[in-house]
Amino acid sequence: MRTLIQAFRTKELRNKILFVFGMIIIYRIGSFIPTPGVDYKVVRQCVATLSSNQENFIGLVNLFSGGAMLQLSIFALGVMPYITASIVIQLLRVVIPRFEALHKEGQSGEAKLTQYTRYLTIGLAVLQSTTILVTARSGALFNYQCSQVIPNGSVWNLVVMVLVMTGGTGLIMWMAELITEKGIGQGMSVLIFMSICSGFLPQLWEIGWGTNGTNGDWTKFGIVTAVLLVILIFVDFVELCQRRIPVQYTRRMIGRKMYGGSSTYLPLKINMSGVIPPIFASSILAIPTLIAQFGKTDQSWVKWINGNLANTTSIWYIGLYSLMIVFFCFFYTAITFNPDETADNMKQYGGFIPGIRAGSSTSRYLSYVMNRLNTVGAVYLLFVALIPTVLIMAMNLNAKLPFGGTTILIIAGVGLDTLRQAKAQTEQFQYTGFLFENTDHKEG
Repeated sequence: MRTLIQAFRTKELRNKILFVFGMIIIYRIGSFIPTPGVDYKVVRQCVATLSSNQENFIGLVNLFSGGAMLQLSIFALGVMPYITASIVIQLLRVVIPRFEALHKEGQSGEAKLTQYTRYLTIGLAVLQSTTILVTARSGALFNYQCSQVIPNGSVWNLVVMVLVMTGGTGLIMWMAELITEKGIGQGMSVLIFMSICSGFLPQLWEIGWGTNGTNGDWTKFGIVTAVLLVILIFVDFVELCQRRIPVQYTRRMIGRKMYGGSSTYLPLKINMSGVIPPIFASSILAIPTLIAQFGKTDQSWVKWINGNLANTTSIWYIGLYSLMIVFFCFFYTAITFNPDETADNMKQYGGFIPGIRAGSSTSRYLSYVMNRLNTVGAVYLLFVALIPTVLIMAMNLNAKLPFGGTTILIIAGVGLDTLRQAKAQTEQFQYTGFLFENTDHKEG
C-alpha cells in the first residue's frame, strides 16, 4: 500500500498507472461488445443456464478472457492465443537451432522471436475462433443446453466473425505491448490478472448470498475466504523463496585495469516453471472432453469420458492431472534453464562455485540442485492445484469455486511482479538514501 501511495505522488508514475487503468477499461468494454452475427439475447440466456464452471480448455479460455468467450464478444479469445504462441516458441527452441541461436543473440534476437510470436498468435487466433464458432453453432459450446446462438450459418457470415475475433486478438496483443512499454508491469500478465479478477468477486459473493439471496451459505463463504487468504499468503511466500548458490569471480587484468574478485550468488526459484504445468495439464485433459461433445451421449466411450475426465473430482482426473503437473514441472524447467549453458557462461567470465570445479562439474551440480528444487516445486504445485478439488468434494460446492490452482498462481505471481516493478520505479525518485536523512526532496 505504501508503494502505491508513493507511486501516485510521483507525476510520471501516476501517469503510467492511469494509462494502465485506461487500457484495462478499454479491454473490459470490448469483452461485452458482441461479435456481429451473434444473437446476444440467446447467448445471455445460454450463459445463465450453465450450471457449473468448466475445468477444460473452454473453461480455461473463458477464464483468461474474463468471461468474454462464452459471450462470443469481439475479445472472446482473450490472451490465450498469445500465451499459447509464446509457449510454443519457447518449446521450439529445443527443436529448431535457428530459434536457439536467436535467443543467444540478445536483444535483437529476442525482437525477432517476438515477431514470430506475433505471427503465430494471429494464426492460432484464426484456428481458435473457427473452433469456437463451430462448437457454438453446433451447441456443444453450451453443452447443448440452448438454442441456436448464430442464426445465419453461411460461410460469409462465419468468415466475417472469424476476422472480427482475430482482429480483437491483435488489438489485445497491441494493448498489452503498450502497457509493457508505457505502463507498469508486464502487459499480458496485467490483462490476465484483470480478466480473472473480473469474475472472482461475484462468484465468491454468490457462495454466501446465493442466486436470489436465499440459497447461499455464509459459513461456506467464510471458510472459502479464509482458505483463499491462507493459500495466497503461502503462494506469495513460496514464489519469493530462492536457493542462492554462491558464485565467486577471479581477478583478471584487462589492459591496465583489474576486474573481478567479487562474490555474488545465482538465484534459483523453487517454482521455476510458474503456472505452465497446470495450464498444460488442464488443456491436454480437455481434449478428450471436447472430442466427446461431438459423439452420441449413449455411446460407452462418451459416457466414460464424461464420467471420469470431464468430472474434476473423479479419481482418473485427479490422478492424470497430478502426473501431468509433475511431468511438465520437470519438462518446462529443463527447457527454460540450461545447466550446461549457465556453467559455460560462468567459466567464460571467470566465475566458479566454491568447492565445485568449473565446467562439467558445475553443470552436474546445478542439475542436481535443480532436480531437488523441481521435486519441491512439483509438490507445491500439486498442493495448490488440488486444494479447490478437495474443497469441492468436502463442502459440496458443485464446482462453483471462485478460484482454482491456476487462478491462485496467476493472481499471486502477477501481483508480486507488478508491485516489485512499481517499487523499483518508485525508488528512482526517492533520494533519501543518497542525500540526507529526514529531509524533504522534490523532483527536478
